[in-house]
Amino acid sequence: MIALSFSRELRLLTPIQFKYVFEEPLRASSPEITILARKNTVGLPRLGLTVAKKHLKRAHDRNRIKRLVRESFRLSQHQLPAYDFVFIAKGGIGRLDNATLLQTLDKLWQRHIRLARKS
Repeated sequence: MIALSFSRELRLLTPIQFKYVFEEPLRASSPEITILARKNTVGLPRLGLTVAKKHLKRAHDRNRIKRLVRESFRLSQHQLPAYDFVFIAKGGIGRLDNATLLQTLDKLWQRHIRLARKS
């Protein structure tokens, strides 16, 4: 049985880990979301989140976005390559409803799967 957890080893935790991804990323974007990725040596996909106050003023709005991104990653983790992913929220993300956001995330995960197969 496949475990669909989101444990500590599946998270980017330190600034050094984030900086590694920002140096030479593969990029998949929509108008509201950017997901950067870079191959890691851990052998597992890992996720880091950045949701700025600039785009979502209220904490519960930022938390909703982060919760949905984590859930999407958790359900897709076994299809994803061993890359470090950084989710970046852009302007207008607060206007997306949950279904649209999850659908957009699925498309971006699939794009990263294709990019990983190419490289």
